[in-house]
Amino acid sequence: MTLTQTGSVRFEGVVKKYGSVTALKHLDLEIAPGKLVTLLGPSGCGKTTTLRLIAGLEMATHGKIIIGDQDVTHLTATYRKVSMVFQSYALFPHMTVRENVAYGLTVKSMPKAEAAEKADQGLELVGLAGFGDRLPSELSGGQQQRVAVARAIVLEPEVLLLDEPLSNLDAKLRRHVREEIRQIQQRLGLTAVYVTHDQEEAMAVSDKIIVMNNAEIAQIGTPADLYEAPSSAFLADFIGDANLTDCTVDNVDGGRASVTMHGQTYRIPAQNIVKGAAQMVLRPNVLELSPPDQPGVTGEITYAAYLGKEMQYTVETPLGALFIVTPVQAAPFTRGDAVSVQINQTLARLVQV
Repeated sequence: MTLTQTGSVRFEGVVKKYGSVTALKHLDLEIAPGKLVTLLGPSGCGKTTTLRLIAGLEMATHGKIIIGDQDVTHLTATYRKVSMVFQSYALFPHMTVRENVAYGLTVKSMPKAEAAEKADQGLELVGLAGFGDRLPSELSGGQQQRVAVARAIVLEPEVLLLDEPLSNLDAKLRRHVREEIRQIQQRLGLTAVYVTHDQEEAMAVSDKIIVMNNAEIAQIGTPADLYEAPSSAFLADFIGDANLTDCTVDNVDGGRASVTMHGQTYRIPAQNIVKGAAQMVLRPNVLELSPPDQPGVTGEITYAAYLGKEMQYTVETPLGALFIVTPVQAAPFTRGDAVSVQINQTLARLVQV
């Protein structure tokens, strides 16, 4: 099974209002053909509204929406070449799996035999060949989600939309199904827009992530960009775990900033940083622990947890409480231990206040 066309998505100055409430503020974005882009952000940030605007389930108050080479701003969902996968699966319980997958094709007046053949092709694509005669109730949650993906794909959309598609699955199954969705998207070269509030999920499946906050875009980038070079304290705190500590940038030279923090000076990589107040972004793996007689920031272990592949600690220091992750050691630290905390200055980052 191959797609006949996959399209780009472009928003030009899109605003969405509900009465006096602004759900989206002047949104400009472009999603390239064949890429999976995730809309990520806290509840109420505008990500689901953006997805519904692409789908045609909501109409823009101002601005223009273009899918492929077609201006779809004023077109309803019926006339847009998009398909959506919902978090609830939305399968018909009285229909077989094959009938569920073929439903959209039959609505479009495709002959039943041809629709059934395409449905079987779609089921094979998502790893459910031979499941066509079963009812949805006879499938696991992960299998039902794959049926929903197959139903969307057989319509050969220009853009595939996925609205929190894994939220009803347990953690282990989520990981498995998201890998399958990513593999299908890449194999077919689908343009896909994926909505989630789960940062790990977004980083695992995305070519790019659009982080939204307060009805606008906070930052766009690859998962590595957002994790390693956040543009603000909000981004640093929202994407992954981060310790944020106040500091002062004294000078910027040669791509590094001289930073004073609690009387000590550090040399930290600097990107778009100027002199003045800032915050140092310390990811849990950027901090190292050693006995208290070693150089570093003094601290006391207030929490220690063994997680099999790693140790997690909370350490009370003059910089505040620091969350630190280390490999498992032969003699790990325990609660109440005095320690010294070292900062890997190459991996630390800065954000301007």
